[in-house]
Amino acid sequence: MTGFTTRSLPDPEDPRPGGAPLSVPIHQTATFAFPDAAELAELISSGKGESYVYSRWQNPTRAALERTVAGLEGAEAAVSFSSGMAAITTTLATLARAGDHVVFSSDLYGGTFATASKLLPRWGVEVSLAASHRTDDLLAAMRDDTTVCYVETIGNPRCSLADLPALADECRRRSVRLVVDNTFASPYLCRPAELGADVVIESSTKYLGGHHDLVGGLACGTAGLMREVREVSIDLGGTPSPFDAWLTMRGIATLAIRLGRICASALRLAEMLESHPSVARVWYPGLPTHPDHDLARRLLPRGASGMMAVELAGGLEAGRRFCETVRVARMAASLGGVHTLVIHPATVTHTQLGRSEREAIGVTDGLLRISVGIEDVEDLLEDFAGALGG
Repeated sequence: MTGFTTRSLPDPEDPRPGGAPLSVPIHQTATFAFPDAAELAELISSGKGESYVYSRWQNPTRAALERTVAGLEGAEAAVSFSSGMAAITTTLATLARAGDHVVFSSDLYGGTFATASKLLPRWGVEVSLAASHRTDDLLAAMRDDTTVCYVETIGNPRCSLADLPALADECRRRSVRLVVDNTFASPYLCRPAELGADVVIESSTKYLGGHHDLVGGLACGTAGLMREVREVSIDLGGTPSPFDAWLTMRGIATLAIRLGRICASALRLAEMLESHPSVARVWYPGLPTHPDHDLARRLLPRGASGMMAVELAGGLEAGRRFCETVRVARMAASLGGVHTLVIHPATVTHTQLGRSEREAIGVTDGLLRISVGIEDVEDLLEDFAGALGG
């Protein structure tokens, strides 16, 4: 089998005679013309997502992206979306029906929490939030009518790790579908489908795209299950533009190169921050002090990602002052791109949660989330030390 980076390069798979383009063409069209009415009718009857008829159903550029990502994830198929949240909500709309019970890890992105706490109950789906991301707590929250268990490979924002192999075994034994948001890791660092997950979610806005210039998402899994997800996605309409699909493929080509550098820089930055007197605590799976460090060494052998959470000793004001003082890093939402970003989760990424809900999962007023980019690490170390006051 070829290596990860080799498989990351785009393959247009164009059967026409002549030279093949090295860049996948952007099929910037809403619809496709047919000279034969019977052929068009036959294609539509065979399945809206199986042929190129209308770009909400399927598009050649999107199809090339889906082939690439499915291969990198170790999955049979993938479905692309207009955002990570579209991938999440469509997947849950496919797997959960009225009367079902779904278990979520407590370490969740705020948008996912909002889906669990507000949207799913409107659909008649009962939701339980497990006491933590640990397997025992997730299993304790399950019931006889549980159909889906949802976790993040690396939790947002304190970078907890779910024991995916152990959890997948238990979910399979209980006939529960395991859905894993792999955004903080990407397929370069972890491939949950190969560890037993039924569906893997990626926000391609983050590490896959990697340049802060697109919004997108993907769901990956078996061919049969992804066919169901695609049918729901066609009805809900959360499909990406061909240009965003092309941008994602351009980013994927350098994913391994970027993440290798990012992981090395993140570890050095985490070590510096952990020793700084203005920092109360650092949550980074690459540090021996992280509660899930041993698990990270097994699940993330290539590196512990570029994500970390930092609790400043000065609380809310110290956090705001830090975000406003850094110069190399940028204060901005999102993550996983070439720029180092710092954000205050309590007022940006987890605003869907009330104060007590935030604090229950460790999102305190003094917590910062850091996404390390590709800058020279010495510049980042100097920038962060200066923002902390030396």
